[in-house]
This record gives sequence, structure tokens and C-alpha cells, in this order.
Amino acid sequence: MALFTASELRARASSKVLAKSANRILVEAAKSFGTARAYDIFLSHSYADAAVILGLKTKLEDFGFSVYVDWLEDSELDRSSVSPATAAILRERMRACRSFLYASSPNAISSKWMPWELGFFDGHNGKVAIVPIVDTPRASFVGQEYLGLYPYVDEDKATDGRLYLWINRGKPGDSRQFGTWLAAA
Repeated sequence: MALFTASELRARASSKVLAKSANRILVEAAKSFGTARAYDIFLSHSYADAAVILGLKTKLEDFGFSVYVDWLEDSELDRSSVSPATAAILRERMRACRSFLYASSPNAISSKWMPWELGFFDGHNGKVAIVPIVDTPRASFVGQEYLGLYPYVDEDKATDGRLYLWINRGKPGDSRQFGTWLAAA
């Protein structure tokens, strides 16, 4: 089992940015987005973790999942202001997503939006999990306060030797592949 490290995700984002400019990535993501598009994952995060989140998004996409990130797909949203209009757009986007991943980092604590997004999605769909962003891949994760109510995501090899995303409840043997969890009713 390996959790996602901030340094690994930053490096992944940097390699993507080296291949394209950050601005070009934003423009391409915005062009590919349509209001009717459905996603596998709504990735809730602190904008202060933008480089880490870009790396996490690409990692999740490498596993074959589509990922919604607000500042990439809806760059016109005002993240500094909580408004009914912004909330309405985010509700619409969350309704178009099959699951919700909460990127838990030290910056997440100061986010105005993340607790609201978590509550909305949990009430709407219930397919919620936490993605711990840690300093070392073998760190353990114990969710703080209400985050401990939800399973967490990590990556590990299966018996076939391939790397998969896993949903874990924190007990040995209590995990399942993310794709299986996502497909379950």
C-alpha cells in the first residue's frame, strides 16, 4: 500500500508542465469540457495545492478515470468568493460525477469550499473517499474528525502484479479496487 506523496505529485505535474505550458493545459482542458460531460471523479482540493492536484489528476487519469478539477474545467469560477452562482455551477458539476475524492492536505483545512462540497456530494451520491496527500508513501492515514468516516484511496499492486487504485476502510483486508467500488450501486 502506498499513499500519494506531495513531492511525487508535484514532480508529475512539473513533467506535464514542461511538456506544455500551464496556460496551454488550462486552455485545452477548458475546450474539452462541456456542461453535459460526465466524469468518474470530482476532485475536491485546496487551490493552494494546485501543482500537487495537477499531478494527482494526471495520475488518476493514467488509471483510466476521468477527473473534474474546477480551475481546469471551469476557469472562470471565482474561488475567492462563496456565491450562490458559484455554488450552483459546482452542484451541477458534482451531479455529473460518479464519485468524489477529497484531497486531504495541510492546505485543505483552510478551504472554504471543500467541507461544503463533501457534504453536498455525500448527501447527493454517497460515493466519497479521501485521498491523503502525505510526505512519505508508506505513511499511515487516520482521517481527522469527520474525514475518518470515509474510506481512503491509495495505490498498490494486485495479485496479478499490476498497479491499481484501492478504496480502504483502514482495516487489514478491508479494501477493494477503485473501479469495482465505483461500479457498485
